[in-house]
Amino acid sequence: MRRVAVDRTLDTDAATVRSRMADVGPFMRAAGFDEVTHEGTTLHLANEVGPVRIELTLELLGDADAELAYRQREGIFEEMITRYYVTETEAGTRVEAETEFELDVAVVGSFLDATVISAQRRRELTAQLDFLAE
Repeated sequence: MRRVAVDRTLDTDAATVRSRMADVGPFMRAAGFDEVTHEGTTLHLANEVGPVRIELTLELLGDADAELAYRQREGIFEEMITRYYVTETEAGTRVEAETEFELDVAVVGSFLDATVISAQRRRELTAQLDFLAE
């Protein structure tokens, strides 16, 4: 499994961070996805990565340790799970975001590899932290 993680301490209070994360549609759009649909516990995402269009169907999870967590049900990954952790500190609100994934080589083909996906995912998670900091 590959792992991509970013973290940041924000000046924003934890309640505001949690509220912005709970509004899942805008939070996912902040990652730069071209299309986001949120229906119940299901998210449908689409994004252009280089010459490839990636479409994902995600399931929101009830993870007691994470503020927000989701797992891929359909898409390019053999397996993928993302978790966001929010912790109040003396310096502010610390947000940690991590994605663990295993690519489905048969689906991805020669255009994408784990290095490209890792770099793209790091940009997406960083953009979401920027959104939370606004």
